[in-house]
Amino acid sequence: MHADVSRLLREAADTLRNISDSSYPATVEGAVDLLEKAFREGRTLLAFGNGGSSADAQHLCAELVGRFLLDRRPLPAVALTTNQALLTAWSNDCRFDDIFARQVEGLGRPGDVAWGISTSGNSPNVVNGLRRARELGLRTIGLSGSEGGRMAEHCDVLMAVPLRQTPRIQEVHLVTFHAICGALEERLFGQRSVS
Repeated sequence: MHADVSRLLREAADTLRNISDSSYPATVEGAVDLLEKAFREGRTLLAFGNGGSSADAQHLCAELVGRFLLDRRPLPAVALTTNQALLTAWSNDCRFDDIFARQVEGLGRPGDVAWGISTSGNSPNVVNGLRRARELGLRTIGLSGSEGGRMAEHCDVLMAVPLRQTPRIQEVHLVTFHAICGALEERLFGQRSVS
């Protein structure tokens, strides 16, 4: 068991090292720039995804509303994956493919940011949420794997991890949004780190 865990940790470390030497960090910087501008203008982030990506959307929003490393004011971020009554009602009565688009319509305003997360980039509800966000004048960010799938055409900034294995993509996604949270805190609030 110990050898298996060590091997997996080495694989994850190698993946992150290789990604850090690619063009991927530049796309992450683009997302930081977009979010910094939006938060400075008092805009809100709406984040969404399915399964593990749903949990990532919630984790991201928790770091932004709560804190990452600094004691500071909350940043306005909402995970569209948390209203169970709406998610189950809309999926049952209407269409699962529109659960995020519907919430973007109700909560989003021009200038806000919609951030869709999908390892394949092809989840219909994520693609539809990003498409609707664009139609309503929101800025859009995508976090995916490979080339970004169908969501790519609906993103102002696409962070497509150049991998195909879901576990490795998800590991890079976690480091990505942690890096974004850290960069946003530094830019918006300075270096007052807490121990």
